[in-house]
Amino acid sequence: MKDTVQNRALSIRQPYAEMILRGIKKIEYRTMRTNIRGRVYIYASLTPGSEQAFEKIKANPGDFPTGVLVGTMEIVGCETKDGYEYEWLLANPERLAKPIKADNRAQPSWFIPFKK
Repeated sequence: MKDTVQNRALSIRQPYAEMILRGIKKIEYRTMRTNIRGRVYIYASLTPGSEQAFEKIKANPGDFPTGVLVGTMEIVGCETKDGYEYEWLLANPERLAKPIKADNRAQPSWFIPFKK
């Protein structure tokens, strides 16, 4: 990893996590603002994304790991899209050599993956 990874993970559904790792998805849309910047873990949640998202990258549900940390990315900014949605700007994704199981239970958004 180029930069130090914070002990924070963002839960993202597959195939969106895979799209981030491939550099296809550079914006994460959320209903909350974030002030977090820097390198964080990408947790591939157990809940799948839409069928259309899988079709977009010619994949099927089950093709990618879920329930594990799959990589890291940098959050480099956060912009207001409209009054109810924010664009989290993502950069420099890096795939982990091997997916890692988190020590702590994943949450729908941010969570601390490793016990200290």
